[in-house]
Amino acid sequence: ASPTAPAAAPPAPAAAAPPPAAAPAQGGGMMSGLAGSMMSGMATGVGMSVANRAVDAVMGPRQTEVVHRHEGAPAAAAPAADKCQFESDQFKQCMTTGTADSCKGYADMLKQCQAA
Repeated sequence: ASPTAPAAAPPAPAAAAPPPAAAPAQGGGMMSGLAGSMMSGMATGVGMSVANRAVDAVMGPRQTEVVHRHEGAPAAAAPAADKCQFESDQFKQCMTTGTADSCKGYADMLKQCQAA
């Protein structure tokens, strides 16, 4: 009789899978989300404020002018002496915030108007 071949060794057991990673803690609740939203809003507001100041520094302060129109009243004729009033006002406004070099264009416009 032929000897029987020894049985093959059973396969090695598979390595145990590592335990699942713990989920990050979800603490904080409603106040955590509210505080984060408030901080984000404040940071946005500060950023907008800084941007507005930068634009004002470059372009000059913004001014609002209210014009009242009286219906039915006769329109007054503009005096001839004020023919260059707009150019004069622009030059004066530039000089309050700028230098003579930066306002040269306004000065040239005023001189050109007065020569006409």
